[in-house]
Amino acid sequence: MQRTFVAKNEEIGEAWDHKWYVVNADGKRLGRLASEIATILQGKHKPIYTPHVDTGDYVVVINAERIELTGQKWDQKLYQRHSGWMGGLKETSYRKLIERRPTLPVREAVRRMLPKTKLGRRMLRKLKVYAGPTHPHAAQNPAELAI
Repeated sequence: MQRTFVAKNEEIGEAWDHKWYVVNADGKRLGRLASEIATILQGKHKPIYTPHVDTGDYVVVINAERIELTGQKWDQKLYQRHSGWMGGLKETSYRKLIERRPTLPVREAVRRMLPKTKLGRRMLRKLKVYAGPTHPHAAQNPAELAI
């Protein structure tokens, strides 16, 4: 009888090293790109995927400021935050947000697709987003990922 494989935290570091991937976001749709990145960060693309263990890989996103949205989302898509005080709701359109912080829409889209737990926060740390075409992770020899 063959037993089901379950990955353990101590095994992940030894046998299966985390790989590095580079994704060029130029001309890609935000949601479709974010769902693919979330899959890689969680490790669902690997045969050793285990839901309670971080089996995912690192993802470096370049050209995040050149990502595309469809329709009227440039002005209608709102990012909300709340200070915790009465009347403390702040809303920012995508157009204004991409001018101020061009990497935030990609990071937020991926964060909202990951688990809302400690494990999800650990997975999000493996996401590196850069507005321009350069990144400081050349020493890790990241492989180009076509999405």
